[in-house]
Amino acid sequence: MRKADLINAIVQRMDIDKIKAEQAVELWMHLVKQSLSMNENVYLRGFGSFIVKKRATKTARNISKNTALVVPEHYIPAFKPAPGFKKKVKENVKP
Repeated sequence: MRKADLINAIVQRMDIDKIKAEQAVELWMHLVKQSLSMNENVYLRGFGSFIVKKRATKTARNISKNTALVVPEHYIPAFKPAPGFKKKVKENVKP
């Protein structure tokens, strides 16, 4: 599902204007990004958590030049699904 599909599903299920649905989705994404950029996690009970993970300093290799370089400590956004969410996906998605 893409963002456009999500917006269309919201329009159909809630019977609201497409522009309002798109604004709501955009605002939600903006708020999540803003919170994470201020190192504040976003917790959605029953769905999951958007969290900031710390990556430690590490040494990487440039294979083409056969050199080592240091990748400094940095932070990345991550999503941790709620247990119920993980269970539902596990039950419904078959390999």
